[in-house]
Amino acid sequence: MAPGGRGTRTYLDFERFLEPLDAEIARLAAAEPDGRESGRLRRLRAERRHGVRELLARLSPWERVQLSRHPDRPTMLDCVGVLCRDFVELHGDRRFGDDGAVVGGLARFRGRAVAVVGNERGRTDAVRTARTFGMPRPEGYRKAARIFELAARVGRPIITFVDTQGAYPGPGAERRGQSEAIAASLRLLATLRVPVVSVVIGEGGSGGALALAVADRLLMQEHAWYSVISPEGCASILFRERTPETVARSAALLRLTASELAACGVADEIVPEPGGGAHRQPARAAVLLGHAIDRHLAALTALSPAELAARRYARYRRVGTDLPAV
Repeated sequence: MAPGGRGTRTYLDFERFLEPLDAEIARLAAAEPDGRESGRLRRLRAERRHGVRELLARLSPWERVQLSRHPDRPTMLDCVGVLCRDFVELHGDRRFGDDGAVVGGLARFRGRAVAVVGNERGRTDAVRTARTFGMPRPEGYRKAARIFELAARVGRPIITFVDTQGAYPGPGAERRGQSEAIAASLRLLATLRVPVVSVVIGEGGSGGALALAVADRLLMQEHAWYSVISPEGCASILFRERTPETVARSAALLRLTASELAACGVADEIVPEPGGGAHRQPARAAVLLGHAIDRHLAALTALSPAELAARRYARYRRVGTDLPAV
């Protein structure tokens, strides 16, 4: 079943060949309730695995961007629901109001008391609209900063989940200080003396994403992207037109995929996605994500507050100093 309890699956054009395979596998599996697998079912599963491997080997950067936007892809709250216990959500920035595009609070992660903050897109059209499709307003960033400061006061590590095309661009957000709120979050995260692990679980666009992603360790799920701008925005500026061809070309030029960012030292680890994408096995994808987060938190909690701040500063001074040629 897809995330959020929906029984139907969505297939993008380039993964459409998996649809009949999945349907037949589901039919045969339902006919064998005792757990035994027929030879045909095993062959179909093997055929699917082979097809997924071939698909992933030939995916273009733009197709990976499309996977990061898959309507069935797990959201921040899906991940928190699998990975965390005793989650207590905190609301409001204590200045203007609450922003549903940023969700945060206190929780327990594998026995550790942590603070979690992230972008939440929602699932239904109504919820997505209410959460501005995961694009935060200034009050969202100020709410995040409030939680970061609380975590620092009580000595809790911070986990952030990034999934946004960028900050909300409306005039109201600009009037309320969008750029200042982003800058203040960047400054705060850069100086915190508690461990910060950030995970890009879908889209990571512009300063709107960076405002939650200045961290000791940056992890990316296999089909996530992270860049100064979205491919569409890049095409509009660089090529002065937004067509399928210019958008796809922009995605390639931006070097925004997890593998490219790991190669140049921006991402510290790529977390694999099972089954051809996190949208196919969301619970398993969250578990793999949890293993990676736990491993990095364990290493970071062994460092003193002064070491954390010094290493974080050094990390960002290194980024971009050894980029491969275009």
